[in-house]
Amino acid sequence: MIRILLADDHTIIRDGLKKILSTVPDMQVVAEAADGNELLALLRAGLPDVLLLDMSMPGRSGIVLIQQLQASYPALPVLVLSMYRESQYAVQAIRAGAAGYLSKNVESDQLIGAIRKVARGGTAVSAAIADKLIGQARQPLAALPHARLTARELQVFQMLAEGQGINEIASALSLSGKTVSTHKANILAKLELSSTAGLVHYAIRHGLLAEAGELGEASHTP
Repeated sequence: MIRILLADDHTIIRDGLKKILSTVPDMQVVAEAADGNELLALLRAGLPDVLLLDMSMPGRSGIVLIQQLQASYPALPVLVLSMYRESQYAVQAIRAGAAGYLSKNVESDQLIGAIRKVARGGTAVSAAIADKLIGQARQPLAALPHARLTARELQVFQMLAEGQGINEIASALSLSGKTVSTHKANILAKLELSSTAGLVHYAIRHGLLAEAGELGEASHTP
């Protein structure tokens, strides 16, 4: 029996995953977490066989959380199930220690197969992401400006592009507003941008968010 911990801040996503996995004889959802802090508390009480992790949750999340999990629980297979389709997030997640990365539009059979694979110690990514990873590995770093962002900068970048403000990000990540502002300045410098609006357009242009249409409001942020 593969014991699975689901970590996603959307109840409807967790319910959907539980419904899918309840039909699989060799899998059992043993715990659920809605944010990074709740997840860490559950892991301290006992490790599952596989952690199915959302890339973006309140509090600790994303690449920084994966790095923390790798440092504290190196034997725990982490399978990321994310709305972010762009290959750079997959690269960062795998480098941080994730055992796999799938988009949330993946078919149920693919998800079940990926869980079994990482539970056995393997690595699982979708065919589309694998192709992108190979292509990206052949590109010079200069061709991918956002590849120069650190894990924390990438996390702040995501949140800024989604329309979150400095104070909102600071609260979610338990950072000071000054620290978030510094990260923002570094991000803009590395991407050679001059404003949040430019950052949002960059995210849309490079496919760094799940749906560009969701950014209609954010694109007008000064």
